[in-house]
Amino acid sequence: MSPALVTSINHFATLRSRVVLLLGFLGCCLSLIAQPKTYCNPINIDYGYTPIPNFSNWGRHRTTADPVIVNYKGDYYLFSTNQQGYWWSSDMLQWHFISHKFLRPWNTGTYDDLCAPAVGIIGDTMIVMGSTYTKNFSIWMSTNPKANDWKPLVDSFEIGGWDPAFFTDDDGKVYMYNGSSNRYPVYGIELNRKDLSPMGTRKEMYLLESWRYGWQRFGEHMDNTFLDPFIEGAWMTKHNNKYYLQYGAPGTEFSGYADGVVVGHNPMGGFVPQSDPLSFKIGGYVRGAGHGSTFQDRFGKYWHVSTTVVSVKNTFERRIGIWPSGFDHDDVMYCNTTFGDYPHYIPDKNIHDVGYGKNGKSPYFTGWMLLNYNKPIQTSSTFGNYLPNYAVDELIKTYWSAKTGDPGEWIQTDLGNLSTVQAVQINYADQDVETNRLGKWTQQYHQYKLSFSEDGKNWKMLMDKSRNKTDIPHEYIQLDKPIQARYLRLENRHMPTGKFAISGFRVFGNGNGQKPETVKDLVVLRTEKDKRSAYIKWKPSNNAFAYNIYYGTDPEKRYNCIMVHSNNEYWMKAMDSQKTYYFSIEAINENGVSNQTPILKVE
Repeated sequence: MSPALVTSINHFATLRSRVVLLLGFLGCCLSLIAQPKTYCNPINIDYGYTPIPNFSNWGRHRTTADPVIVNYKGDYYLFSTNQQGYWWSSDMLQWHFISHKFLRPWNTGTYDDLCAPAVGIIGDTMIVMGSTYTKNFSIWMSTNPKANDWKPLVDSFEIGGWDPAFFTDDDGKVYMYNGSSNRYPVYGIELNRKDLSPMGTRKEMYLLESWRYGWQRFGEHMDNTFLDPFIEGAWMTKHNNKYYLQYGAPGTEFSGYADGVVVGHNPMGGFVPQSDPLSFKIGGYVRGAGHGSTFQDRFGKYWHVSTTVVSVKNTFERRIGIWPSGFDHDDVMYCNTTFGDYPHYIPDKNIHDVGYGKNGKSPYFTGWMLLNYNKPIQTSSTFGNYLPNYAVDELIKTYWSAKTGDPGEWIQTDLGNLSTVQAVQINYADQDVETNRLGKWTQQYHQYKLSFSEDGKNWKMLMDKSRNKTDIPHEYIQLDKPIQARYLRLENRHMPTGKFAISGFRVFGNGNGQKPETVKDLVVLRTEKDKRSAYIKWKPSNNAFAYNIYYGTDPEKRYNCIMVHSNNEYWMKAMDSQKTYYFSIEAINENGVSNQTPILKVE
């Protein structure tokens, strides 16, 4: 070998070493940069228990619903049904509970201090009122809600109303909307800004048209004819001098619980419906997206918060979800629930608003996939028919339960192969909750240990919360940096009450494999007999565990998405009978999503 060649090789080796060192240094620097923070629905707040004894005869359980979030002085305030208080957050991730009963002395003993609350902003003042059919409820006011500083603004509100909502227009005028019925519409009325007394009489705003809009039909599958659908939960948003009156339908106990929207140029009427639901989450772990509210974050972007469905222990067993929302260039209002129960980024100035999102995915969606759908499970014990696989079947209604709530009970999930893990969600279920658990319990907590392994033999600690003193019923853990793991084990250290039970042990990241192939042979059959409905079928993908069906009345505005697990057909009941529809579908696995199919027009 010539001296020149040796010198050249040595120079190359030195250069290669320097490049390796530089890349290592850059990697260390990047690891020190904090990842953007994320959240995962249902949101992890200390939900209270059903406050009314005869509403929990099938077992004590947590619940809340009918959420309102307002951005007040740069912080987010969350009010919901029967929580004996409210939450505030500076980032929409960490929520802090403030205990407060919005009751006057004559209301002593009532449970409904804030059932389906109305929250409004008038100038620099926040106002709050619960649902009522009487004149004995006050409207409360505060200019410092973070300090729990409240006083009555109106001693006894003259007109009352169930599921009320306040709206302050740009000109300073104040309005109230309300209604909760399967016979009567949502109503609206202008209020005197000074004393909130009614100005005139209520006017009809909108009544459901289930004969036309299939999604407004009652029933789990929108095919129940024994009861008319309910309209409820009004909320008003103004955008580009248009008024967007939102409402919930058709029933809070169903997966199809949704918020619709009608649009007009006047806050008191003349509304035209958007054909499809605004917020619709009919498939996946979290289902239902009805009776909610729309708000802007501190960066001016829109979000929608709404009620999600459990309805196992009782019809009114529910949780809360938050979804990216907004308006497109044609002022069509949308809410993106696609992968809405997977990790999403919290509001951030660096996330640019790009409308509904590329290929139906919100810019807030992390792209982290579910790694353990129906994967093998091992447990320390099993109570009754609450089987282990129920912890990974993507149904919040089902859950695994250990025989006890003792320290040392555990559940272990096998991802099938070495995978990149970014986040874990631990969803506790209510099994054999103490009979005295009614209302709000603020001093309870969960404790656990979470470990991981590459081979199922050698284990490392991932998260140790054996000294935790907070209530975390839907615990969500975003890792500081991703890990490589095949097995994860959750060990109970303390339950606040009842047995160690898990409805969703969910692991997110990437399976380090191939994405599914594009779906073939999508067929949508729509009959003349009932054009609200259609039968959808496609050829199953060999390496997919779920599918997203996108649809809408405009080929460029397929703003609703239905997730279907472990099946290659779907009976759709949610269409506008008067409109042409456009469909596409994509396949999903632990490694990502396929390309969407070409858009299919269905008349």
